[in-house]
Amino acid sequence: MTGLTLSSPEFEDGEPIPEKYGYTEANVNPPLTIHDVPAETESLALLVDDPDAKEPAGKVWDHWTVWNISPDREEIPEDWSADEATEGQNDYGEGGYGGPNPPDREHTYRFRLYALDTTLDLSPSATKEDLVDAMTGHVVDKARIDGTYAP
Repeated sequence: MTGLTLSSPEFEDGEPIPEKYGYTEANVNPPLTIHDVPAETESLALLVDDPDAKEPAGKVWDHWTVWNISPDREEIPEDWSADEATEGQNDYGEGGYGGPNPPDREHTYRFRLYALDTTLDLSPSATKEDLVDAMTGHVVDKARIDGTYAP
């Protein structure tokens, strides 16, 4: 792996995600900054999920799946309209971003970025599992930032 990095100007790794990004608040994605994309990257994919949801929801809750993001993109702005990429289904039964909404206590949310050596042929009805399957064998590098959110 090289040096792909993912960060946010709104929260540091491991720190609280501002309230406005929550599902019952503005429900818009926080801005993200991308650095050091490997030269051989053909596309980027982003997964946002909540592994702490296993206890209340019985599964890791998927909040955002996006693929075929241009490798030239250095920023994902707040409330991004992913017109040039493809957004899949989240576990709210919607396409696109669905913000944090922990039902019981503070949860940690994983923002995982993958540099891929291909573009993916998936429909917008694809789930995180579909995306993970399609990425298998194509990950050039990956980066992660975590944020917390409390009810």
